[in-house]
Amino acid sequence: MWSLRDWRRRRTLARHPIPDDLWQGACAHLPILAALTAEEQARLREQATLLLAHKHISGADNFEPDDAMRVRIATLAALPLLGLDLDWYDNWHEIVVYPDTFVQEHEWEDEFGVMHRERRELDGESWQQGPVVLAWHEVEASGQGDGFNLVVHEIAHKLDMQNGDANGHPPLQRNMRNSDWNAAFSAAYEDMVRRDEAGEETALDPYAADAPEEFFAVACEAFFEIPAQLRAAYPAVYEQLCQFFRRAPLR
Repeated sequence: MWSLRDWRRRRTLARHPIPDDLWQGACAHLPILAALTAEEQARLREQATLLLAHKHISGADNFEPDDAMRVRIATLAALPLLGLDLDWYDNWHEIVVYPDTFVQEHEWEDEFGVMHRERRELDGESWQQGPVVLAWHEVEASGQGDGFNLVVHEIAHKLDMQNGDANGHPPLQRNMRNSDWNAAFSAAYEDMVRRDEAGEETALDPYAADAPEEFFAVACEAFFEIPAQLRAAYPAVYEQLCQFFRRAPLR
């Protein structure tokens, strides 16, 4: 059956392909892609192509990412789309890239109604109704297979915010149960907090103990970077993420 959506997808892929040299350059800088099958790599390239066509990647602070940088960012951002449709990214339209750590001012209201303003140094940020913001020097460090992936981390926050404020509980696939998700992530998060407070070594980045939404984002990093380590430490979380992202990185 003919589909306008499929026609638009095919037209975009035909009209705006990622040049071979840029794709090969991105792959050369991202060792984690070597674990993908040929079919998965082809899917990733298509999703990165569509992402480049639908999202604006711009620079900030007198920094302008070149085409190679844009392809690398899009490739990392497309990792969650290996099993998901681009529709999951519909609620945002731009990726803003700073050359280095950036400073943002935030206003917040406390329980007494008093407004506060603070300046924070950040390497990445996601706004519910705004762009994904990245520091290029941390993008360069992503995708190396060591568990760190700034782009996936911030994209995970965007997925988490599909149903409201980030809280570590994104909208689940239809075949998933909230009770299973809550049981897996609550137990793992509590274990992370306990280990972090006790000064013990943790399987994931200690930042995961900061809040449930950060645990989810860090777990997503691990899912794409170090899936075996994630499964060994928190098998129930790994299984939930396999269902959520509709793929199993450990075949």
